[in-house]
Amino acid sequence: MQRLLALAAAGGLLALSVAACGETVIDAAKTEDAIEHNLEKASGLTVTSVDCPSDVEVKEGATFECVVMEAGGKEETATLKILNEDADVSLVDLSPNK
Repeated sequence: MQRLLALAAAGGLLALSVAACGETVIDAAKTEDAIEHNLEKASGLTVTSVDCPSDVEVKEGATFECVVMEAGGKEETATLKILNEDADVSLVDLSPNK
């Protein structure tokens, strides 16, 4: 239940986009910071790092994954969905890595 509450509370992330080589891509650093901040605020998790790909093209409806490391070495995968051409994203799943 706590994980669902954290996911719902962290769902409204915003990632600014960057134009590179004629395409618009998600700003990985800002997305990583937003995931860390929102998960810690919503659930009290201690996030030690977040790693998102730097080459995700902004396409409405597309999803991508980031790796979330929590204190104690627990690794999880955050799945994010691109909501619009403005590069607004939403956290749709947070699942443990095996």
